This record gives sequence, structure tokens and C-alpha cells, in this order.
Amino acid sequence: MGTREGAIGRALGFFDDGGFEDLLGRLVATPSTSQEEAAAPALARYLDAEMRPWLERLGFEVAIHPNPLAGFGPILTGMRVEDPARPTVLLYGHGDTVRGLDDQWRAGLAPWAVTREGDRWYGRGTADNKGQHAINLAALEAVIAERGGRLGFNVKLVLEMAEERGSLGLKDFVAAHAAELAADALIASDGPRVEPGLPTIATGTRGTFHFDLAVRLREGGVHSGHWGGLTTDPAVLVAHAISTIMDRDGKILVRDWLPPGGVPEEVRSVLAGCPVGGGEGAATIDAAWGEPGLTAAEKIYGWCSFIVLAMVSGRPENPVNAVAPDARAHCQIRYTVDADATGFEAALRAHLDRHGLQAVAIENARIRMPASRTAPDHPWVRWAQASMERSLGKRVQVIPNSSGGLPGDVFVDHLGVPLVWVPHSYNGCKQHGPDEHLLIPAAREGIAAFAGMWWDLGEGGTPPRG
Repeated sequence: MGTREGAIGRALGFFDDGGFEDLLGRLVATPSTSQEEAAAPALARYLDAEMRPWLERLGFEVAIHPNPLAGFGPILTGMRVEDPARPTVLLYGHGDTVRGLDDQWRAGLAPWAVTREGDRWYGRGTADNKGQHAINLAALEAVIAERGGRLGFNVKLVLEMAEERGSLGLKDFVAAHAAELAADALIASDGPRVEPGLPTIATGTRGTFHFDLAVRLREGGVHSGHWGGLTTDPAVLVAHAISTIMDRDGKILVRDWLPPGGVPEEVRSVLAGCPVGGGEGAATIDAAWGEPGLTAAEKIYGWCSFIVLAMVSGRPENPVNAVAPDARAHCQIRYTVDADATGFEAALRAHLDRHGLQAVAIENARIRMPASRTAPDHPWVRWAQASMERSLGKRVQVIPNSSGGLPGDVFVDHLGVPLVWVPHSYNGCKQHGPDEHLLIPAAREGIAAFAGMWWDLGEGGTPPRG
């Protein structure tokens, strides 16, 4: 007869004896970036050569499907159904990464190899997301071993290879396979904890809305001496447009973008006392920036943010003495489910027109990833929180949504599942830049927490089904 303590001990033994580091090294070695066309074969290889054999050893029935949208990475499904009458959990992860940015990593590090320094494992995908879904599956393997080959519940897995391109195709795929993917809850891992040492549960994610501000006035540049002061500078118009959208202290001035009733009370209450940052991220928090009257946690987990991701006019790498013909800024709104993203473009157009900026066009406006949220006090959220606190012996912070984006809406819309995101990373992990890394202490807590949750799922006492 196995025990809960035995399952957690097995998981930690695998971690402490170097087994997990070896596993992570094999997964990271596959250069599965979805942002470079030449890397497409690596996307399929990650699923077929790395994930399929492991999952089949764990008793999953594995299938690898083409993405419904041509040109995007494949999608793996895994089914381990012991008894349909038992609870069923849906696992999600993504094996694709952003570009390696090989030449930007500091000396001694490389994107496609795991390098250990102190309490960190460096490598592309260690935090986003190979390390995180590997933690959950390694914990599952420990529970299967402790229970002598059984779990006492059912697990279904979706592992996609296009998350870093907006999870395109995933919604269509889940809609088409909704019956076979039916589950009681999604429990998965991606994104950061609220701070490195505080285990976290997020019940959703902020959405992302992208658009360009563009001014195009002429076919080519004109001499700055002959025409400067006489002809309109498109860069100045774009700069003025941005200044009407946000003031110098980071307050959004297009108020129709924001949650109409302010931060909802259920969000405000769960964020009371919630820390933000820690580690390397603490140095970049500017207390005076953003919406006045909100705490740091409310700003990032309960509100919207506006960011200029890139802007260009002329040739910054080789300026010439000319008034540029055009200017463009690529912008993003991170928003919560409380804001109406379908009205963002119309609200901005009306706002710019009121400021006499009809010459500034709004182009390529789109929702890249919708927002999602499960109520922070949902029974599955409270069940997971209690299980984790029992395993780790410390407080677990619940937040209404993480600060980044994930395709949680896909699973809510088509499967109707509550969302329980349990991140194993932190916001200083550099996940989209050079020197990405996974904190070893947080990863160790993660494998213990999931071993405890997997054990508890087979013991009964889960929230009522349906």
C-alpha cells in the first residue's frame, strides 16, 4: 500500500538525484522554436521522439495531430482513462519556444543546452514551458509508481506547439475534439509565481490586444533643411497619439478600455496583501507608474495595461537628414475579462478623432489571446490550494488571473472546465529573452506540490462533478 508521503518522496528523490535535470536537458536540447520556419521539423520531433515514448510508458494513449491551421505546429493528445466514473483532469502544456537568440546569451550559456549555475537551470524552455509540464508529468510518474501502476483518477493531456505564435489552431482543435477531451478541471502550469518563494494558483490569464498606430504621408523622405518646419513629421503625430492614450505617469486615458466598475470586489479581496515581484523583477517596479489608487497586485492582476512594444520612423540604424515619410508604433493592451476587448478599436478611433488626430490610422487591430478567469473561490481552486498547502507546509497565494496570456479561454469556451494554473517559474526568469532560466527551489516545490495533488485526486474528496 503506497502513501501520500511516499509519492512525494519518490518525486523529490527523482528531482534531488539528478533525474529531473537529465530529463530537462534532453527536452531543451530539441530546438523547438515555433518562430522560425526552418525549425518546423523540431516541433514534430519534440512530440514524437521525446514526449510520446515517455507518455506511453506512463500508460497514455498518444496521438499526434496536424494543426487545423496550415503552417502551425502539431498538437499531441494523451489519454489515460482508468474509470470514467472517476474524476478527470486535463493537463495542458506547450513544447514550442520563442527564438533561441543564440548570439545574445552571456558567455558560458547557450539556449539549447541546460547549464546549472547556483540555484538556476539555464536554457530555452526551462521556464517556458518545457520545464513546467515536465515537472507535472514527472510527479504523475512518481504517483503511478507509488500506487503500483494505477492513479485512481483519469488524466487527459493537450500539448501544443504553437503557443508562442498565439496558440493559433488550438481553439478549432479543442472544439473538434471536445467530447474526447471532456474533463472536470484543467490543472496545468505556465507563467510566473507572484514572487519566487510563494507558491501561486492563478485562475485565469489576462488577454492581449494588438494594434499599430500608423502615419503615412508621402512616398519618400524630404530634405530636412528645405522642408523641416514646413511639412508634417509623421513621427511627431504618432508620438502625440501615444501621449493622448497614456499620461506621463502610466495612467491610461482611453477610459473605455478599462473595467467599467473598477477592480471587482472578488478580485480586490483575493489580492489583498498579495506581493508582486521579488528576485530580479523587484528592481523594475515603479511605484508611481500606472493607475492611481491601485496596489501593485491590482495593477498587474486586476487591471489593464498599455505598452508600446516597438516604434519606428526613418532608419534609426542609419539616420539621414530627411523628414521621414511615415511612422509606426506597434502597441499592446493587456486586459482582464472585465474589460470589453471587442470595443477597443472603436474606442481608440473615437479618442484619436476627438484629439484631432484623424491622420493617425489604426491598423492590424486584433485580439491575439483572449482573457479568461475562473472565480477565485471556485471549489476546484480551493481544493488545489488546500492540497498544495498540505504538501508544502506554507501559504499558497491565489490570484484571479496571471499577468501574461495563455489559451485558457479555449478550454473554458469549449470544455466548460474551471482553470487552475499552478506556475513553477517567476517573473525574473527572462523567458522571452536571452539567459532564460528555471529556479531550482521553485521547481522542487512544484514537483512536490503536484505529487501531492495527483495523490489526492485518487483518494476521493474532490469537488462534485458536473
